[in-house]
Amino acid sequence: MAPVWNKVNSEALQPLMTNQITQTVAFERAVIPIREFMVKQVREKDLSLFIDMARIGEPRNISEVPTYVIIPAFMISELKTAFQIGFLLYIPFLVLDMVVASVLMSMGMLMLPPIVISLPFKIMLFVLVDGWYLVVGSIVKSFG
Repeated sequence: MAPVWNKVNSEALQPLMTNQITQTVAFERAVIPIREFMVKQVREKDLSLFIDMARIGEPRNISEVPTYVIIPAFMISELKTAFQIGFLLYIPFLVLDMVVASVLMSMGMLMLPPIVISLPFKIMLFVLVDGWYLVVGSIVKSFG
């Protein structure tokens, strides 16, 4: 979001700080790039949900959609993406837990909690596949 915040800073915040424009003008200038960013990232389904809930009628184009409708639609879209990422991270760890539990059961080690064995393997797996690089890289590349 650096380009968006740089644009907000140069077109709205800095002129406001030097008293060249009023707060109202600064807000109007600042909201334009933020709206553009959110509209690019929001899912159409989420946007239509909030348009229906706001009872504003069907807009002809995106500029007719109020900002108070775009913001929650953007938030819901981002939450859905976060849950998808979390679920995709959870599945390999769940499989690892099941494998470790199965091996421990077959060895007759019923009293040993599987988490004791699987946690170091989970950490090692995350480090070996360069997990933070993959997670952060996917998130940053999704904004385009």
